[in-house]
Amino acid sequence: MNWTILLGFSALMFAISPALKPGNQLAQFFGAKREDGSEIGLKTLTSSLLISWIFAKSIYNTAALGSSFSMVGGIAYATYWLSFIVAGFTIYRLKKAGFRSIHEFLNTKYGQGATWLFSFILVFRLWNEIWSNTMVVGQFFGSNGSSSFIMATWATTGLVLLYSLKSGLRSSILTDVIQMGLTTFLLLLLLGFILPKTDMTMAMANNNWSLSGGVDLILVAMIQIWSYPFHDPVMTDRGFITEESKMLKGFILSGVLGFIFIFIFSFIGIYFKTANLEGNVIIETAKSFGVIVVIIMNVIMLSSASSTIDSTFTSIGKLISIDLFSNIKMDKILLARISMITLAILGNIMIHAGPSILSATTVSGTMVVGLAPIFIFSNWSRPHKASYYASILTGLVFGVLLATKSIGGTIGTGKYGSLLYTNIWATLISFALFVLLAFIFPKRECEKS
Repeated sequence: MNWTILLGFSALMFAISPALKPGNQLAQFFGAKREDGSEIGLKTLTSSLLISWIFAKSIYNTAALGSSFSMVGGIAYATYWLSFIVAGFTIYRLKKAGFRSIHEFLNTKYGQGATWLFSFILVFRLWNEIWSNTMVVGQFFGSNGSSSFIMATWATTGLVLLYSLKSGLRSSILTDVIQMGLTTFLLLLLLGFILPKTDMTMAMANNNWSLSGGVDLILVAMIQIWSYPFHDPVMTDRGFITEESKMLKGFILSGVLGFIFIFIFSFIGIYFKTANLEGNVIIETAKSFGVIVVIIMNVIMLSSASSTIDSTFTSIGKLISIDLFSNIKMDKILLARISMITLAILGNIMIHAGPSILSATTVSGTMVVGLAPIFIFSNWSRPHKASYYASILTGLVFGVLLATKSIGGTIGTGKYGSLLYTNIWATLISFALFVLLAFIFPKRECEKS
């Protein structure tokens, strides 16, 4: 049954995904423009933003957090969706200043080296998105590390790659609209099964508004949203394909609706906890309702994973062909397609190492906290390269220390106390160094030397 759903869904997406039409194919492939050169509408933009960020791993994580911390856990993970609002206003400001991409802004203000370091961070993020989402789909086919699990992850990646190669961002955005509609319908259907069976009295009693009750993760998310969106080209690339006012409306709507969507998905975990189930929170909850809900959950996970993975492929294609190697004498669409295939292989190899799904969010979010002052102070003319590198490297160092469990401090006794401690210090040091070095080595003095 699972293989039938995977193959059938992928065949449908391949059929829906358009081929490149004669004319300005670069604008279609990298800018999602229609054949006549016009840009996508607000509903299409919002749908694409939403579903490309409602990752399969996000549904799994919010369900797991709902199981651990009830509604507090759902709110904690949903808080990350406020990243859309932060990114929307920042990109609006950049577009008004005449910048056509984040790379153009960084290259103009901080130099080519800055764009290469930033691009390295983006590649790490995109690589994370492949394995962390295919792992969630693979769990419907077998236990982690089993042969059926491995086969399903590779098959999912390969099948999504096939339709993504057809017309790049245009393929991604048009299939996003279908996937968003399907996911919304199935979510409402799923709630019809879960909510009536959920012991809401127990669910409310399980809420513990303390650091150890999940509030520590809410605070982490509130810190990370000021930097997190800028290391995700899946989001930011969509900020530069429409005019400013439409873009800002789309990002604000996505932030509000995304918060609601992800919070609702936490009820999967809340039911799991109140029903005293054990095992994989997604799969065991679905099984407890029978085959119909298993199918619904499977399609939701596959749809959300596919929308994220195809967006990841188009982002790596643009990053390599347009942002980094625009001057190379090679067909840009061909180079993008080669990049997409390469990422598919490298991303899925990570599956064999058995990583934690949640770590793809929390660790990478810590590594990029140094982006916050760079974009918050994007209109400030004084900072130069010294400020940029000091801030970025601070986040990377703290992220590595966190990943290697080399941080000894903690705030509170909760599960995410060390994560909160690390993010507070990383953020404070990043801002302090950014501002301090802007006064010690102001841009005008560096340019004179």
